[in-house]
Amino acid sequence: MSAPAIPAIWFPAVRTGTGTDVFTERLVAGLIARGIRAEITWLPLRAEYAPWTVAIPQPPAWATVCHINTWLHPRFIPARLPVVATLHHAIHDPALRPYKGALRAVYHRHWIAPIERRVLRRADRVMAVSNFVAEMARQTLCDVPMQVIHNGVDTELFRPGNRVRRPGAPFRLLYVGAWRRLKGVDLLAPIMRELGDGCELHYTGGPAAQQDKAGMPGNMVDIGRLHGDAAVMAAMQDADALLFPSRSEGFGLVAAEAMACGLPVVTTRSASLVEVVAHERTGLLCPPGDVAAFVKAIRRLANDARVLETMGVAARRDACERFSEQSMLDAHIRLYTAAGAAARSRISAAGPAGVR
Repeated sequence: MSAPAIPAIWFPAVRTGTGTDVFTERLVAGLIARGIRAEITWLPLRAEYAPWTVAIPQPPAWATVCHINTWLHPRFIPARLPVVATLHHAIHDPALRPYKGALRAVYHRHWIAPIERRVLRRADRVMAVSNFVAEMARQTLCDVPMQVIHNGVDTELFRPGNRVRRPGAPFRLLYVGAWRRLKGVDLLAPIMRELGDGCELHYTGGPAAQQDKAGMPGNMVDIGRLHGDAAVMAAMQDADALLFPSRSEGFGLVAAEAMACGLPVVTTRSASLVEVVAHERTGLLCPPGDVAAFVKAIRRLANDARVLETMGVAARRDACERFSEQSMLDAHIRLYTAAGAAARSRISAAGPAGVR
């Protein structure tokens, strides 16, 4: 019995400046490091909302599988290659409606959702980054077979540092993420105001947070946007815990990265975050929007060094065992191999062109 053919993966992708770009770049780098040919063809952002204005790229002759995001317009999907599609988000979750403007809601419902349905039905294999995303897609888009592959973390880069909290120094929290209500940033100031001087929060605000600074207490420090994994890792190694009150995440990569750095995570009991953070073991889960619950959870960590250390050790172990980049790569390679084999079987069963 011959060995499975080694796949070669082409990624036509829209450059959005979001976490999906990071996912694609990390995946491609990991595949190349494994000796698998992989390449991204970046499309401009307008390819998402005005695809007819962008020329259709031709797949490389060497490619055997095409890997796309489910938001990619079908115009850009090659006819001859087997397709693997990734569901990154659960933007059609009805619970998110209050956090979208009217135009964004219309855009998601009448433009993105029909595209995703077409892509899901066209793809040879579909993967979702969490069980939550998969289930929401079944409920709001269409029910097709899906495999869950959690995003991976480079646990060699993201690892515990040597931070030692000085006696009397404030308990340092870290928030990493976009400055949007969906991420729960409106909860940060009330939480920190209630915690007082015994805690401080370093947050990635930048220009987007400028309009909110007048209402912030003095124990909040804007460290600006972080560029690159090394900067994120350094900020995590200089913190005691991650505060992440996001109302919805497709996966919650920031939480997994913080866990790999040995940080307990205080986050929301909702969406995919319950798949990443184990309550009372690797962090503490709070009801969405419940400032008092977040304050109570943070004070518990700040006041009990043993609990903080125990959760941090468990968080690191969990990240290495469940969310390692190598495990993610293994799962993707198996998926590519299966997609290629299924496509070849279909072609073989169909017989020569023109035969019925």
